[in-house]
Amino acid sequence: MISYKKDLDKIEDEDKNLDLTFGSRYFKENIPKYSLNENGMPAKSVYQLIHDELSLDGNPILNLASFVTDWMEDEADQLIIENLGKNFIDIDEYPQTSQIQDRVVNILANLYHSPEDCESLGMGTIGSSEAIMLGLLAHKWTWRERRKAEGKPITNPNIVMGADVHTVWEKFAKYFDVELRLIPLKEDEYVVNIEDIEKQIDENTICVGAVLGTTFTGEMDPISEINDLLLRIKKEKGWNIPIHVDAASGGFIAPFAYPDMEWDFQLEQVRTINVSGHKYGLVYPGIGWLIFKDKSDLPEDLIFNVNYLGGLMPNYSLNFSKGSGMIIAQYYNLLRLGRKGYTNIVYNMLENTKYLKESLEDTGKFEIINEEILFPLVVVKLKNNEKYSVYDLSKLLRVKGWIVPAYTLPANAEDKEVLRFVIKENFGRNLTNNLISDIKEAISFLETKDIKTKDKVDYTPLY
Repeated sequence: MISYKKDLDKIEDEDKNLDLTFGSRYFKENIPKYSLNENGMPAKSVYQLIHDELSLDGNPILNLASFVTDWMEDEADQLIIENLGKNFIDIDEYPQTSQIQDRVVNILANLYHSPEDCESLGMGTIGSSEAIMLGLLAHKWTWRERRKAEGKPITNPNIVMGADVHTVWEKFAKYFDVELRLIPLKEDEYVVNIEDIEKQIDENTICVGAVLGTTFTGEMDPISEINDLLLRIKKEKGWNIPIHVDAASGGFIAPFAYPDMEWDFQLEQVRTINVSGHKYGLVYPGIGWLIFKDKSDLPEDLIFNVNYLGGLMPNYSLNFSKGSGMIIAQYYNLLRLGRKGYTNIVYNMLENTKYLKESLEDTGKFEIINEEILFPLVVVKLKNNEKYSVYDLSKLLRVKGWIVPAYTLPANAEDKEVLRFVIKENFGRNLTNNLISDIKEAISFLETKDIKTKDKVDYTPLY
């Protein structure tokens, strides 16, 4: 008689020599998840276990919540893999990678119309959150040093912005002890306005924040008008208040879609700009960029010089160690696509966004919040619906694999419950049509029910 147990034992004994994955014991035993296992596991088994478990995640291609890039060319992937082991901070060991970062900074400074009489500088960051923190910190230090030179108090600094900003602005104010003067939105007005900014600024304002492509509605603050206001204030009262432009979403859209629009360093009071390379810069997470209009905008007191990695290295960052792969991937895209390539991709995304907007309008079920499509996203609310909510529709679309965030707009507009559809480079017309078909099917199902949700799911918009 053949012993089943004996044969199994023999197979397990030979695991080390056989190319087995699903036939190994690791697929019939519980794997420790919260403590270190004693003997380790074969590489192929570990890979397969983790690979299979991650299939429970959503499909990035169907994720219309996130702005983050989920596809790059094979050559970019190869460069990333080749440079995974390089810690960017080791400038003395990896000087060429440092030069590539400086090239990207120069390309972006030129793209954002840095004046010829300015010596722009900048740095790669983990994302726009770190870039915003660093930019605003520099503005606080500049304000403080100017006040000292004038013999004035350096207490009670404040920062002024609209409620359409990302939460990292509020974090900065709390973490770095700056008074937050957050201007609430108004009914059917989802960006900041000039009159409210003028009421909030004073001689202690370190900076005014302006957004190029808001997370909530894809609109933009009136940056040129804010600049005009601050120039008038500087002339009348002597307050030199800079602008930091949060171009996380719009910094790789506006230069190609609206090349004549003035929002960047062409404006005198715009002194710092952040942009997310991992959004419409078309690079995987996480890479962001902070650009200073001139080196005088970055106080030297904030730069640390360290030598314990082999050479003297100036450093201005919240994060010390950082991978080199995404910096190199950004450089790859800039070389590979050029102005024409980025323009074509941006055009395609905007055309697909407009197509989606029109298709949603044609259903008769939605009111479009961002009627003018400036950036590749559509934000909608349901029209006079008593049977179901945007949260119900979002959850039902998830059954088909679509990830569409449902959320409320910020203060004074929180009664608006909306859905947001972010269109990315690899979300083409075919997928758009599939999405529209599934939305219609979901609405048809919901209209036969009476399931108005009481416990709403809070899908916080992803940055």
